[in-house]
Amino acid sequence: MAVAGCVRLLLPVCLILTVRGDGEAPGGCGYQACPPVKPKMLNVHLVPHTHDDVGWLKTVDQYYYGGRTGIQRAGVQYILDSVIPYLYADPARRFIYVEVAFFYRWWKHQSEHMKKVVTQLVNEGRLEFVNGGWCMNDEASTHYNSIIDQMTLGFQFLNDTFGECGRPRVAWHIDPFGHSREQASLFAQMGFDGFFFGRLDYQDKENRENHREMEQVWRASANLAKPNADLFTGVLPNGYNPPSGFCWDVLCSDEPVKDDKDLEGYNVDAMVSYFIQIARQQAKKYRTNHIIMTMGSDFHFQSADMWYKNLDKLIEYVNAAQSNGSDVNVLYSTPSCYLYQLNKAANLTWSVKSDDFFPYADGAHMFWTGYFTSRPALKRYERLSNNFLQVCNQLEVLVDSAANSGPYGVGDSSVLKRAMGVAQHHDAVSGTEKQHVADDYGKLLAKGWGRCEVLVSNALSALSGMKQNFIFCNKLNISVCPRIEELAKFTVTLYNPLARAVSVYVRIPVNGSHYSVADPRGSSVLKQVVPVSEFTKAVREGRGYALNELVFPVQVPALGFSTYSVSRKSENSVFSKLVWSVRRHQNQGQKELAIENEYIRVLFDADTGLITEIENRQKNFSLPVNQNFYWYVASPGDKESSQTSGAYIFRPKLQTPFLMAKSAKTYTVQTDLFQEVYQNFSSWCSQVVRLYKNQKFVELEWTVGPIPVGDHIGKEVISRFDTPLRTDGTFYTDSNGREILRRRRDYRPTWKLNQTEPVAGNYYPVNTRIYMKDDKIQLTVLTDRSQGGSSIKDGSLELMVHRRLLFDDNRGVGEALSEPGYDGKGLVVRGKHLIFLDTVDASADLHRPQAQAEYMAPWIIMSEGSGTPYSTQLNHLSEFSALKQDLPQNVHLLTLARWDSQSFLIRLEHQFEIGESSIYSKPVTVDLANVFSAFEITSIEEMSLGVNQRKADESRLIWKTGHEPLGVKSTSHRGDNSEHMVVLNPMEIRTFRVHIQHR
Repeated sequence: MAVAGCVRLLLPVCLILTVRGDGEAPGGCGYQACPPVKPKMLNVHLVPHTHDDVGWLKTVDQYYYGGRTGIQRAGVQYILDSVIPYLYADPARRFIYVEVAFFYRWWKHQSEHMKKVVTQLVNEGRLEFVNGGWCMNDEASTHYNSIIDQMTLGFQFLNDTFGECGRPRVAWHIDPFGHSREQASLFAQMGFDGFFFGRLDYQDKENRENHREMEQVWRASANLAKPNADLFTGVLPNGYNPPSGFCWDVLCSDEPVKDDKDLEGYNVDAMVSYFIQIARQQAKKYRTNHIIMTMGSDFHFQSADMWYKNLDKLIEYVNAAQSNGSDVNVLYSTPSCYLYQLNKAANLTWSVKSDDFFPYADGAHMFWTGYFTSRPALKRYERLSNNFLQVCNQLEVLVDSAANSGPYGVGDSSVLKRAMGVAQHHDAVSGTEKQHVADDYGKLLAKGWGRCEVLVSNALSALSGMKQNFIFCNKLNISVCPRIEELAKFTVTLYNPLARAVSVYVRIPVNGSHYSVADPRGSSVLKQVVPVSEFTKAVREGRGYALNELVFPVQVPALGFSTYSVSRKSENSVFSKLVWSVRRHQNQGQKELAIENEYIRVLFDADTGLITEIENRQKNFSLPVNQNFYWYVASPGDKESSQTSGAYIFRPKLQTPFLMAKSAKTYTVQTDLFQEVYQNFSSWCSQVVRLYKNQKFVELEWTVGPIPVGDHIGKEVISRFDTPLRTDGTFYTDSNGREILRRRRDYRPTWKLNQTEPVAGNYYPVNTRIYMKDDKIQLTVLTDRSQGGSSIKDGSLELMVHRRLLFDDNRGVGEALSEPGYDGKGLVVRGKHLIFLDTVDASADLHRPQAQAEYMAPWIIMSEGSGTPYSTQLNHLSEFSALKQDLPQNVHLLTLARWDSQSFLIRLEHQFEIGESSIYSKPVTVDLANVFSAFEITSIEEMSLGVNQRKADESRLIWKTGHEPLGVKSTSHRGDNSEHMVVLNPMEIRTFRVHIQHR
């Protein structure tokens, strides 16, 4: 049956679109839909595409609707409106689309007839989705948890909407500014056959072109069994733009193909000759008789007629030259069809790469390493939002529909999921957008938080059996929670999203001086009331007026909550003794300044107030450590190069940073629960060095800003740790929070580096940790957000915490990175570094679980009073765990989330690498049938990492590397003896779609 419809879009005529009634493609989709090629010719695969930033110079909404044309002429809805009819009009034409966040919006507004048209195009392989994530995410400042979630979100929409033909086969990261090894590993585990990108270091690209190494196999994991994390990877020839002279969009200025000889300007012969010339030149840099050309660019195809009319003519006339001896064959194609032809190339073996593509530079003084730190507040907010999203996801599973509809209203996790998907974009969390766009990302996340707060309130009431006046205090880092400060009685509930119990300390802003705290069993808890520091009062800027902080330890069970009751007591003589037990004094005249607990001792120079030594008391060794803050002068451009520091690029004017201060004004706070040294380095830089009881790391809570620029100098601020460790130019950073990569100063593993920027050229992204070591001792620093970091000299580590600049770096954003902050005077940022000092052999046992505990921290929810019964049939619970027992220390519950109305997702991961722990770097078995107490798993099916294929159906292309084939299923023995028994090898993630029955 045929269905006819008339679609009026940007066209002057009405196209009649005939849709196949059965919805099936004549030749199928995927590789079956690939156009024929000519084996004995040079086949040029033209790929019509658009690159649609999910926010950059304009917000997501402005880009979709095409608003604010004064900034940029870009409207995504017009691109899709325009492409579909022209794509449909000629079966030979192809088009690829990437950003599901935009396509999802467009799809919602289409008629049923248009949806059938698009579905037919997808089923016939003429409209192909590549990459398929909610956005094209950044690879430097993203955490693997958020990468997986945003990719899964896009996959789910495509799968639900188009089925198997909507499944992307090729990863496509044409614009991110450098590429991480973990990203490639995740892509491989998601079932992709190949990966194409556009940006790589200019020296690397020249070397690859000279050696015809533009395409190779990326071995993206040092831990996973081959070929599970291996991925064929290709570098595109022109970034993601068309060859010079062949751009035919409303945004382009190239001459069209003028083929009427009776009119002035006929240019077919010249254009064909030039095209054949550049095709042959490009072919010299690649290894097969197939090359790819990206025909499109940023927000192209708003008027598809211009592109397709000229591409049709180009294909016709270039191919016509074959009759005169040309060996060039041009065709409409897609990245997957190009990849398929590479895979079919006979007698070819591909080289193997095992490092990453950081840092990226597009010129001698143009290292894109500044964005590793740009917009540090947004980077922290994104990380916290992921934390809250996991809490929201888990509670939605644990109480099912009661979370979405309850006494607090309609709760919803999808709003935050979509906001988080957008936030992963390579001009979002990266910090490379305009200020008003960064503000909009924050607004989208805040809206998602609000919907999740309703869900969490419903869920906690259902689980606890009590309806309470919940209060979400999202500014506890600056001791602000106005609704709590004056209360005489309140409760503190902590929900723990980790699958193991945790012990942490909470700090609650209060105005009283004496409180009692009871744990879930009613037992008294040791607590301490201390004054809010002057540092914090200065940061609050009138947003909170609490005089004190109530500090106490809590224990929270795995995947569950604990509720603590707090009561304010009257002022009396007992309190007078308590408050004076806090010793608070200046350091002048002291011979020694130190803080310590059972595990660690930190020494300070009594005259300067700076850290001088850290001692591991358990193992009886110490390391001289000098920590201070410095700042690099941001280059405004010079005679050698006009390149400045900006949102993307880090280019210090001098290679030696300025010392923030030779000494810090200090005072100490010592209690039975914690000891602190407050360090004031300047009017805009301070730090608290803190040790809690029973804590195996030193906590450095730094506050930086507003960075002064009254001297007309941009500044890039670092925290640096100097030690006598002999590190031989070597240090280590994580890759998106997972595997660790070895870094060497002034060195690249795959080509001989000509180092032109000794500082910026040695900076790498640090998502969760950076460390250095000698033969025995390791110093590890954990971060609470992504930052740029390096070791510029042996025995030294530095992390860039904040930057404020006065010039644009001419990479398109068009404004200097000078964030106004809360009051318009400049951004103030507060964050934490956690310092571990241990032996090399034992360090991973500490930093691996702690890194997970930081990004999946317990969520604090207050409530006023004691509440009322939620239901007469429920008992009141003040403590709850959804697990029968904690998961092993080397297993992390990465995902527990609703998939659809009937099924749920569970992801388990092994969080240790091979050989990094004598205890935990071993395979581990988990019995899923015996893990959860809140529900029973009734069926289980293993899926690909992105959940758009059954694991049993996953089949990837096989590539020859000269050593072993790629793409065959692993033959390693798992030891699974039932569908519920899950064996995890080091760094392995396994994903399951389950059906459950709540208990």
